[in-house]
Amino acid sequence: MKVYIYTGFMNMICKSGIGKAIYHQMTALKSARIPFTTKAGDAYDIIHLNTVFPDSFLEAKKARRKGKKVVYYAHSTMEDFRNSFNGSNVFAPLFKKWITRCYDSGDVIITPTEYSKELITSYGIHKPIYSLTNGIDLKKYVKNERKGMEFRKKYGLAPDDKVIISVGHYIQRKGILDFVEMAKKFPEYRFLWFGYTNLSLVPGKIRKALKASYPNLQFPGYVDKEELIGAYSGSDLFLFMTNEETEGIVMLEAMAMKIPILVRDIPIYEKWLPKDRVVYKASDLEGFEEMLPKILNKEVPDLTEAAYEVVKKNDIQVVGKRLQEIYTQLETQPFGSEEAVNAV
Repeated sequence: MKVYIYTGFMNMICKSGIGKAIYHQMTALKSARIPFTTKAGDAYDIIHLNTVFPDSFLEAKKARRKGKKVVYYAHSTMEDFRNSFNGSNVFAPLFKKWITRCYDSGDVIITPTEYSKELITSYGIHKPIYSLTNGIDLKKYVKNERKGMEFRKKYGLAPDDKVIISVGHYIQRKGILDFVEMAKKFPEYRFLWFGYTNLSLVPGKIRKALKASYPNLQFPGYVDKEELIGAYSGSDLFLFMTNEETEGIVMLEAMAMKIPILVRDIPIYEKWLPKDRVVYKASDLEGFEEMLPKILNKEVPDLTEAAYEVVKKNDIQVVGKRLQEIYTQLETQPFGSEEAVNAV
């Protein structure tokens, strides 16, 4: 058995969550000693598709014609497409129709969480859908004091500064406007947002927010994994004000790095990350304003160890073993039958 991880348009997605997910799949397959390739033209038995670009849809069709098995990863939903880019709300219904067609071209669908599985199922797709985390390499995401000090030095942060970070695209759905408001509300703390999006793709209010001249707010842009590990290591709080996710790989990273977390109280995290037991949550700006200083001033219990216990279930080696089980079922069961769907 050999897996082909399709990497079309990787130059466009390498800095995104989907790009990270593809690298995680490679790591998971290595951990399970499952042979794979990323080269077009190599022999394979199963193909992984991760994007909803037309080239991926055509690859699925081509693979099916050759008698190969198709695993389609459902990273995107109509719900998380909204409030992302210029015109995304207008085109959201069409996007839903397109991704439904893409996902339905697979023999099986893998999506990161039970929440995203429920969304995908509601689109009327009848192929087997598996809930499987994107995973996190716990051997690599480990707090590093030296890198944390280097991070603070690079960004002019004093040893006693309280530092809040977030990671994501410059899109409204990720909560960037609220993040800027928090920096304005708390000038005594330092705020840094890591990530980047082409400004021609985002609304004017996002571009305006990025120009905010608050001395305690920085937008360093995209940084590589090692520098991001330094940022996690040298910060006091991971503030994730996202309004919609299918999982949120950066949440896994923050949990693995044992940094305190304050996240928006949205459905994806309701059952997976219980409020005040694994992470702290807030529903609106007033709630964030109330909780943020309490966490930084240690007026509430430290939940980092509880979060780490949860994220251990998302370790990349666990993902590798689960993928192997899915492949075995994929090769032996008549997918598309009622029996196969009920077996998921």
